[in-house]
Amino acid sequence: MAQQFDSLSDRLIEFIHQQHLFFVATATADSRVNVSPKGMDSLRILNSNRLVWLNVTGSGNETAAHIEESPRMTIMFCAFEGKPLILRVYGQARVIHQKETEWQGLYGLFDPLPGARQIFILDIDLVQTSCGMAVPYFKFVGERELLNNWAERKGVTGIKEYWREKNQFSLDGIETDIVKKNI
Repeated sequence: MAQQFDSLSDRLIEFIHQQHLFFVATATADSRVNVSPKGMDSLRILNSNRLVWLNVTGSGNETAAHIEESPRMTIMFCAFEGKPLILRVYGQARVIHQKETEWQGLYGLFDPLPGARQIFILDIDLVQTSCGMAVPYFKFVGERELLNNWAERKGVTGIKEYWREKNQFSLDGIETDIVKKNI
């Protein structure tokens, strides 16, 4: 049932464009495995072997910490509507912070989101599809605006203070570089 490919086909790229939700997984050799759901129109495909996603401020910053130490990343998409499919893309990731030269060009690919803190580039080295027949149907109703509203109320200064308080270290004490490279 599972199939593996070296890159994303046009069919798989179209599938990704139709998804409202994806999951990001990272870990270092010694850390907890982190799996985070992502949405908010925050992913762009640059070519069949590279994608980027915009990360907004959240309660933790595990992904950035893990990637600074170990660049492995997996992104998973599931069909919750229509024909069943699970798509995983595996590769090596880099984190781009706001003070880095690549930030402006990449950030311009997205509609601005309040609380944007990093952009991740994933160089894909393996694509795997599987059946997804056990994934239930869910109907997309709309995006939640709670995180955007929270970030807008905090404002730029409040977000930076939140990064200092809550986003500098992972659960396992790994530095995220958010203060050094964003403030």
